[in-house]
Amino acid sequence: MKRKLQLAISVAMAGGLPSALAVGGGLIEDSTATLQLRNYYFMRDFSDIQGRNQQSKAEEWAQGFILNFKSGYTPGPVGFGLDVLGLMGVKLDSNSDRTNTGLLPVHDDGKAASEYGRLGLTLKARFSSTELRYGEQTPNLPILAHTDNRLLPQTYRGTTLISREIPGLTLQAGRLNTAVMRNSTDHQKMTALIINDPINPRRLANATGDHYNYIGGDYSFNTNRTTLSFWQGQLEDIYQQRFYGIKHAQPIGAWTLSSDIGYFTATEDGHSKVGNLDNQLAYGLFSAKYKGHTFHVGYQGVYGDDGFLRIGDTLSPLGNELPTYQFSAPDERSWQIRYDFDFAGVGLPGLTSTVRYVKGDNVDTGARGFEGEDWERDLDLAYTIQSGPLKNVSIRWRNATARSNYATDIDENRLIVNYPIKLF
Repeated sequence: MKRKLQLAISVAMAGGLPSALAVGGGLIEDSTATLQLRNYYFMRDFSDIQGRNQQSKAEEWAQGFILNFKSGYTPGPVGFGLDVLGLMGVKLDSNSDRTNTGLLPVHDDGKAASEYGRLGLTLKARFSSTELRYGEQTPNLPILAHTDNRLLPQTYRGTTLISREIPGLTLQAGRLNTAVMRNSTDHQKMTALIINDPINPRRLANATGDHYNYIGGDYSFNTNRTTLSFWQGQLEDIYQQRFYGIKHAQPIGAWTLSSDIGYFTATEDGHSKVGNLDNQLAYGLFSAKYKGHTFHVGYQGVYGDDGFLRIGDTLSPLGNELPTYQFSAPDERSWQIRYDFDFAGVGLPGLTSTVRYVKGDNVDTGARGFEGEDWERDLDLAYTIQSGPLKNVSIRWRNATARSNYATDIDENRLIVNYPIKLF
């Protein structure tokens, strides 16, 4: 696999890949290729540890390479093309007593892999404004988000359809068969993560779904200031989930007021391998932007017998989901306040900061008379170089503190350096 990935990177950088695909028309002229170098340091300290995992620290450092080649389409009423995704991760620092950061795979002996990688191909066909894709997929949907918060992104394999034939309306459907987690090289059947025990979330490793099917769309109008969304997903014989959403942005003088409101509902599906399921989640995130300042306030409520349902370790675009705590345990209610600042307004373009705080309570921990509570504070500071030979190189530092009276306490730091290189 390593040799295949190195060959793909070498061929793309040399221009050999587009030449090999040169059937004619826009197949080559519209092709693009980028190579992203991602350096990632991740550290979590655990205290007041709850649950089965008694590891006190997770700390690793790794270098990632993400090659993304996208061809154009052959000429004619139906155009054909090929996309290539090459991924490779290299260990820079790790130890068997501080693995499981999500950056690197862990072998049976408890040690992290020195390197890992994979190569994904996607065949595509386009007719008018409709595209059919088969192969490696990176969907970014409310019910199945594209998770790219570690060294390498998570991907899926299957068939997807995207149609934009009607102005403002984007329709999508798909059938996904396998998934590759963020620190893995193997395509596996998809499993669900159902948080009905906040201390030990129920990972359904013995109840995988043969397919994940979805359909839905977004409709934007009002000069794209308003978007309505409806999505339905199904992990066969485990759960089915629906999402309803509305987003709106309203300029008022020098201010822009925005809202993001969503509602999820989920039940068991088909043969119901894990029994009856019952979850509803509602969130609202509201913001006010003035020049470089953006103020946010949010609310999120979980209802039903179970916590929020999702595929594996994927993230979801919930109003109050953060990198450390998700605030989506059974019956949890949570509030968020957040402040973003863009330093361009004070003469420092490329520098941005975010500070946010989320407080949750009313968690059903399963213990009679004991209400779970938790909170998290995040600080992000990022800078993107604006000019010179290192233009577009970004550096990001994230510091998080998370505390709970029923789950493990966490102190976290991440340092991420991204260097995107446009090959052609």
